[in-house]
Amino acid sequence: MGKELLLIEDEPNIIEAVSFLLSRDGWTVRTHSNGADAVEKVLKLRPDVVILDVMLPGRSGYDILRDLRARSETANLPVMILTARGQNRDRELAERTGVTAFMTKPFANGEMLEAVRALAPVT
Repeated sequence: MGKELLLIEDEPNIIEAVSFLLSRDGWTVRTHSNGADAVEKVLKLRPDVVILDVMLPGRSGYDILRDLRARSETANLPVMILTARGQNRDRELAERTGVTAFMTKPFANGEMLEAVRALAPVT
């Protein structure tokens, strides 16, 4: 079975870049761009890894992450925050909320691949 990733992001250029990069690396990339129903999308798709933007329409990525961590079925799901907001307080909030990895935009392709590969469960 392949590696499945859900990218929750609302910027088309980031969606295109991440999808292209990770698809070439063997990932099945699904995308979602609305924060309001992002938790339901994660529960429906059951991805191996989630990449989550912070600033989404409808709901903050931090709120989504809190909800994922509060549910037993997603409490240990690898989640990487991908955000343009890279200040220390943003990183600290992400860590307190239970993020697995944190990356700022813009990102280097190699950096993204390395981070996602590190999150992938070994099967």
